[in-house]
Amino acid sequence: MGYWHSRGLRGSYLEDLINQANTLYLEQGLAVVQKLPTAIKPVELDKERGTIKLAYFEEKSTVDYMGNVQGVPVCFDAKETNEKRLPIANIHAHQMAFMDAFQKQDGLAFLIVLFKQLDTCFLLPFQILKSYWDAAKKEGRKSIPYDAFDPVFQIFPQGNIQLHYLEAVGTYLKHI
Repeated sequence: MGYWHSRGLRGSYLEDLINQANTLYLEQGLAVVQKLPTAIKPVELDKERGTIKLAYFEEKSTVDYMGNVQGVPVCFDAKETNEKRLPIANIHAHQMAFMDAFQKQDGLAFLIVLFKQLDTCFLLPFQILKSYWDAAKKEGRKSIPYDAFDPVFQIFPQGNIQLHYLEAVGTYLKHI
């Protein structure tokens, strides 16, 4: 069972950008995408501050986001890295299984990956992720290098949306 402690809220910068985009997409009638909460059970409380000091995850989460983009069901996870690669260890088996099952039901699964050091963000299609995942399980490369991220899936700001990922989703749909 996983525990939440000092490493909690990792990836919150990227999630903040996605949440802002999702709010604007909803207001503009472009998409309905929501952050899925991860159920936690508090173990230790700080009664003076009214905060949780230690908690554990009650169940494994699936992905960070799920919704519908103009009739297309989508699910995706947000990943940040300080390196010039995305470690496969940042992706969990239960997430891969969920995204695979989602794809088999004609949904669109992907990652949104922020390379903090390079200040660039990409959509990573599930098929590409799965090929690296499968290779890593067979003693292959244990990370996805920055150079493997296709520039056609790079995510840019547009207007008042700092992370306009719907453009990359549209590109992904054209490449299926």
